[in-house]
Amino acid sequence: MRDEERLELLDVVLDDLDSMAGDHIILIEGMKDKMSLERLIGEFECFMVQREGGPLRAAEYVSEHGSKAVILTDWDNKGEYLAHELSVQLSALCAEYDTEIRRRLADLCRKDIKDVESLHSMYDRLVRSCDGCPSRRRCIGASPSITFKECRYIPNQGCRAEVCS
Repeated sequence: MRDEERLELLDVVLDDLDSMAGDHIILIEGMKDKMSLERLIGEFECFMVQREGGPLRAAEYVSEHGSKAVILTDWDNKGEYLAHELSVQLSALCAEYDTEIRRRLADLCRKDIKDVESLHSMYDRLVRSCDGCPSRRRCIGASPSITFKECRYIPNQGCRAEVCS
């Protein structure tokens, strides 16, 4: 798959995650994951599983808040184990959860990275390899009518899209 295609698909997944963030608690492993995601989708409610008590406590937190969850652990062995434990605990408490975002991200990113904390740097690399604007997520987020081709970064001249100017 070409970098342009991967970048466009990654944007779709990140847009889906961003829209879910309004009424879902995003279950991540730690602070570096949160910082990486905030650079891509802005602020969101999360529970840091490793830092705040493990899968059982995460499931209780989701259940107590009457919310839904997005399981977004790394796609390495430890992340797979945590994702499984989270789904078991959330199911036991009859809490709704999504694992599709994680699967889609893993499918797109697995050959380059293995964790959520590296997601923003991979995204930035893809944008640079496609001669895209370094502010691409902000640019397209500010004006959904801007297309991939319109959000092009020209070295020493900046982005051609008006919203970035």
